[in-house]
Parts: sequence; C-alpha cells; structure tokens
Amino acid sequence: MSYKDTYRHKGLRKKLVETIRAKGIKDEKVLSAINSLPRHFFMEKAFEEWAYVDKAFPIGSDQTISQPYTVAFQTELLQIKKRDKVLEVGTGSGYQAAILALLGARVHTIERQEELFHKTNELLGMLEVGNIRTYFRDGYKGLPEFAPFDKMIVTAGAKEIPEALKNQLKIGGVLVIPVGDDNVQKMYRITRISEKEFKKEEFANFRFVPFLKGTNKK
Repeated sequence: MSYKDTYRHKGLRKKLVETIRAKGIKDEKVLSAINSLPRHFFMEKAFEEWAYVDKAFPIGSDQTISQPYTVAFQTELLQIKKRDKVLEVGTGSGYQAAILALLGARVHTIERQEELFHKTNELLGMLEVGNIRTYFRDGYKGLPEFAPFDKMIVTAGAKEIPEALKNQLKIGGVLVIPVGDDNVQKMYRITRISEKEFKKEEFANFRFVPFLKGTNKK
C-alpha cells in the first residue's frame, strides 16, 4: 500500500475530476473533495493504476470501491452541510466515508464484512481521517442508539428501503439509496417530511453489490 501522493497522482486526480464534471456533477465542494483525497490510498498497491479511472474496482470480501462518478452523484444528492450527522451503510474501502468527512460531516459508518471492517478501520486510523466512527453491524438495522441522523447513504443495492433506516432520519433529513434487483438499481432520495410522511425522488440507474442482511464474521 502506497501512502505517497505524487504530482502524477494529483494530475490524474485532476483529470478524473474533469471527467466527473463532464458527466454532470456540479457541486464544486464535492469535486474539490474528490480532487484532494488520494483514491489510491484505498486500493491495493498492485491496482494503483486503476485508482483514477472512473470505474468501480474489487477490494476483496465480494465488495468494490465505488466508481468515482457514483460517489460524487450520491454525495451531491445528500447536500452535506458542516456538522451533519451522517449514517453510511456499507463502509467498504472507507473512501466514501472519507469524502463525507472532508465535507465536514460527522460520519457513522457500518460494515457487515468483518475482515473488511478491520482492514478499513486500520486504514482510516493510519490516514488520520477525522470525524469517522466505524461499526461492525447489520446495516439493515441502522444505528438506533445514535439516531436521528441528518443524512443517510446506502452504498449497496437494496431490494427495498429498510423501515429502520427511514425511522432513524430526522424530520427534514435525507436518505440516498439505490433500490432494485441484483442487475440494476434506481437511485432514490428520500426526504422525511414529518413523522409519517416521506418524499421520494427518483434518479438514474446504477449497479451496486447487493445490500445483505446480517453480518459475515471471519
């Protein structure tokens, strides 16, 4: 694993940001965060050349580091404000959580794969990324002891929207989640209007690894 961020890396990151901007991402704070965070830190050294290609990539435990455009798209939908308390379901490599933290969010992130949880927790500690707390838990249940949340993001494809997550949103809070079958999911933004009323917005199609219940201990 390389923790050097060279001029070459920075140049590749700048090109990546331009690619994402050309695809329609307009939030300059999101683009700036992607430009400043070395994605290659979150991938194995052997695959470093793929870090600044706008594609998802396997990271072990049947998981992937999301395509940078997807990370930007979900993050833009969240409209993060400083000090927002955010629940992320699906820590994965830790890259998405680090982007949220760079935007000033206080991030609580859940991973169901024990091996990946320990690996990513160690990485985030070494990188000294602040404002991220990690949990080895079942993401379907959320984190009721820390609710309500200002924002929530699910980074795996769900068959349906878990009621537990909706119930842990603040009134005025936002949940961004891909919902569909194993082949393709539609991105949704759910805004909690009142105790029982939710507004649902539908966006583009994406492809994520499945959102599974329970935990996978190693």
